[in-house]
Amino acid sequence: MSQTISPSSSVDRLLQRLCDASATIGGIVLVAIACVTVVSVVGRAFFSHPILGDVELVQLGCAVVVASFLPYTQFRRANIIVDFFTTGTSKKTQSRLDAFGTLLYTLVLGLVAWRVAVGGIDIKANQETSMLMALPLWIPYMLMVPGLVLCALIGLAQTLQHLGWMAKEEV
Repeated sequence: MSQTISPSSSVDRLLQRLCDASATIGGIVLVAIACVTVVSVVGRAFFSHPILGDVELVQLGCAVVVASFLPYTQFRRANIIVDFFTTGTSKKTQSRLDAFGTLLYTLVLGLVAWRVAVGGIDIKANQETSMLMALPLWIPYMLMVPGLVLCALIGLAQTLQHLGWMAKEEV
């Protein structure tokens, strides 16, 4: 379940604004994808003329949407946590395990952000395009990078908070 968070530090407030902006951008892209799908389905059903490459647009847009929503979810600590084995441990042990889990998540997101950025640069250098619409594929790759980097930064801040090295936000 998502938590309502009232950030207590300026870093938390900045991260919250950035993740809210990222989620807003993701929401706009998601609405655009839904509109493309509706127009394509209506065009196919009534006019025998769907949007050429609608599936490409949906696939590329969904990648951007997921990367845009990740920071929002991480900031609100709304990812799934399996605490079956830790329910009987002390709060200090739980906090350390949460710090370790958040650190692992952060490292993986940092790795993914790096590889997506490198992939986008390589794709641009090779001038790769989508099959039907010939859209440059580097654009959605690069649109994913800010959300992934922001998610990693939020994870880093939360790891530091778990370890007590940074002021925790009030929940």
